[in-house]
Amino acid sequence: MADVARREAPLCSEQFGSGTARGCRAAADGTLQWEAWGKRWWGFSGAFTAKPGERDGDGGVAPGTASPPLSRLLAVFLPQGFPDSVSPDYLPYQLWDSVQAFASSLSGSLATHAVLLGIGVGNAKASVSAATATWLVKGLMILGFIHADIQLACWAASSLPGGWVANQPVLPNRSKMDCNAKQWRLFADILNDVAMFLEIVAPIFPLCFTVTVCISNLAKCIVGVAGGATRAALTMHQARRNNMADVSAKDGSQETLVGLAGLLVSLLMLPLVSDRPSLSLCCFFFLTALHIYANYRAVRALVIETLNEGRLWLVLKHFLQTQEVLGPTAANRMEPLWTGFWPSLFLSLGVPLHRLTSSVLELQQLVEGHREPYLLRWDQPRNQVQVVLSPMAGPETILRAATHGLLLGALRGDGALPEELDKLRNRVRAGPEKESWVIVKDTHHVLDKLFPKFLKGLQDAGWRTEKHQLEVDEWRATWLPCPEKKVL
Repeated sequence: MADVARREAPLCSEQFGSGTARGCRAAADGTLQWEAWGKRWWGFSGAFTAKPGERDGDGGVAPGTASPPLSRLLAVFLPQGFPDSVSPDYLPYQLWDSVQAFASSLSGSLATHAVLLGIGVGNAKASVSAATATWLVKGLMILGFIHADIQLACWAASSLPGGWVANQPVLPNRSKMDCNAKQWRLFADILNDVAMFLEIVAPIFPLCFTVTVCISNLAKCIVGVAGGATRAALTMHQARRNNMADVSAKDGSQETLVGLAGLLVSLLMLPLVSDRPSLSLCCFFFLTALHIYANYRAVRALVIETLNEGRLWLVLKHFLQTQEVLGPTAANRMEPLWTGFWPSLFLSLGVPLHRLTSSVLELQQLVEGHREPYLLRWDQPRNQVQVVLSPMAGPETILRAATHGLLLGALRGDGALPEELDKLRNRVRAGPEKESWVIVKDTHHVLDKLFPKFLKGLQDAGWRTEKHQLEVDEWRATWLPCPEKKVL
């Protein structure tokens, strides 16, 4: 019996990605006999490996074979190892992204058609030299707008509300486009629609045609900065096996395919609308609505497992009210997309120490009660929290500092709070604003008990706490610890 059981037990097994494993048994002639892959291994999975199968029992199709034409085609457009090599939200995001790219391609064709009409193409009275001059002037003005393009990049990278301190630029650890990639992605696409709308209406106002088209190209320059930066941030999120290059390359392949489809449809659409301005405008508005809707669905499909300020506030507020931590899926679904990504004066992480103190007494008050490697000042009249970080502050310390700041903000709200925090809120409402440093010191004691539970809840819910997407500047400071007061 033991020999029979030993012969029936598989000698080894293998599996493709996260699929079901198949076993291998010894045949009577001493060869290895592999189990069939089964029908679940259709061409979709077989597209992601280039190693040919050698021996497959019972005629099953091995996932390593690339014989079906569909498999070879999908290998061009999907990353190696899909779906295990990318984030779970990859497929819904890319589908909606393809829809928006298709709509944008058709809208771009209508806009280009309008611009060419505006410079005189097809007009017997228009001269080639006049059209060329108009086009060159547009190009020269675009070069002049490059400076504004660079200004946008610098502004988006700066996360200090003050911007410049003592004539020294404050360099960020992470830009606003990294922290709020979803919102900037929507902003870029909506601005692109505005730019194309300006090109559509430009021929209606011949006297302002050149200026209108130049403003449109300025908007497209901004779109290029914001769209490119957010695309890189989202690629980092999607790549799960250090395969950013592969994910980016396959995204380019998908865009090429969608662009080709858009070109073919444009060739059929333009002859129908070229002599009908009203129909052209109606088509543009329909495509723009589709473009914005598809963009919204694409961004809403993203489930980012790292915390920015908006997601941290949603999770913390829910935790304070229910003692439960929202998971990434629920929090991303609740995250605002149309607002919340402009510069905030509420929470500033990594500010210079000289901004917060001007006397020894203020420094002592700031240090008192702070045992963590950060200092925090709460400006109640402005409802602003500024945090000074130590060089020893790591991701979890920064996460605690941000949680501390948002917790102080919750003391000014009306939502439900735990008993200890509710008492502090009553003190905040009753006490003078100049005693903010006392409240900050007391919240440290509350946070010592609250934050470990909150951090564990984040990790259990699926949040990645070893990194974050909080806006943190490069200022760091050291200070002498405040001596503990002895109680007699």
